[in-house]
Amino acid sequence: MKYKKIQLKDVADIVMGQSPKSVFYNTNGNGTPFLQGVRTFGENYPQIDTWTTSYNRKAKSGEILFSVRAPVGRVNWANQDLAVGRGLAALKIKSGYSKEYLYYLFKKIGGQLDSLATGTVFTSINKKELEAIELKIPVNLSDQEKIADYLQKIDQEIELNNQINDNLDALLTNIFKKYMINDGFEKSNLTQIANYKNGLAMQKYRPNSNEESLPVLKIKELNQGNTDDSSDRCSANLDNSVIVNTGDIIFSWSGTLLVKNWTGDKAGLNQHLFKVTSNKYPAWFIYEWTKYHLLRFQAIAAGKATTMGHIKRSDLKSSLVYIPSQLFLAKMDSQLAPIYSQRLNLIKENQQLSKLKQTLLKKYF
Repeated sequence: MKYKKIQLKDVADIVMGQSPKSVFYNTNGNGTPFLQGVRTFGENYPQIDTWTTSYNRKAKSGEILFSVRAPVGRVNWANQDLAVGRGLAALKIKSGYSKEYLYYLFKKIGGQLDSLATGTVFTSINKKELEAIELKIPVNLSDQEKIADYLQKIDQEIELNNQINDNLDALLTNIFKKYMINDGFEKSNLTQIANYKNGLAMQKYRPNSNEESLPVLKIKELNQGNTDDSSDRCSANLDNSVIVNTGDIIFSWSGTLLVKNWTGDKAGLNQHLFKVTSNKYPAWFIYEWTKYHLLRFQAIAAGKATTMGHIKRSDLKSSLVYIPSQLFLAKMDSQLAPIYSQRLNLIKENQQLSKLKQTLLKKYF
């Protein structure tokens, strides 16, 4: 397979984002979906939680969203028309090139932009620097398309598993709410049913030069579902309570509040994230009860206007939990544990598919 070197400006028309005034922002779906940067980027598609009634720059559906502010180089697809702020650029791939191939190429090199263009580490990148990024791509369009097709099939299987998982998650929640929200049960609180272990300030636990290390799980990684080349590293010599494995329940309690099963590989837990565990109750039980209070937690965090939105341990302690009898809990466990386990199995299957994808990226890019 023959390759050629070209610059980004040769393959894409670039629109640099420009942020509207914050007075036009809202979170109730009024206006045009808006992305300021990578905060809500996923593995391939962003989540939308902000809209704007006025905007200056737009990314059209099917274009590539490219981060131009730290972390520089992360990409997602625009899966709808979006207003883009100053943290992003929209790339419209020119005729004669596979936009899917180039998307995967950016996925591969995005976290390594320190070696591109000027040779310095970018905290931000302007249009001229972006245009000058050098790319190595197959000469023949058919080769680009063939490689992209391999990777797309993996992504499609991952996406199908995610859809099944979302349906299972909804089923789990519906059954939980139907049978477990019962005022006749014993009353307790979140701190009585689970341990909420806060992560560490991992910048204090950086690995020595010859020391085994782990990627750091921060809110960025939790949103996108995995760690990557741009993730910070920490020493692997940590207490097991702050080491996260696939399927662990993670609760982001500051900034963007989320409750998710970790879908990535082994990682070190950063501060502002709780690892939620219990020696007494099933995983589905503590997962659903934490999720049950999430909307209230988000409202509490949103009310902290002078600081980054967050909750306190006292908020966990004041969160009502109903505890059924052991007999009833065992009966529900027989129904809900298999659903929860199936979700975890799909997460682990997707993890293996992601590793296969990374192998192909290393082979072809």
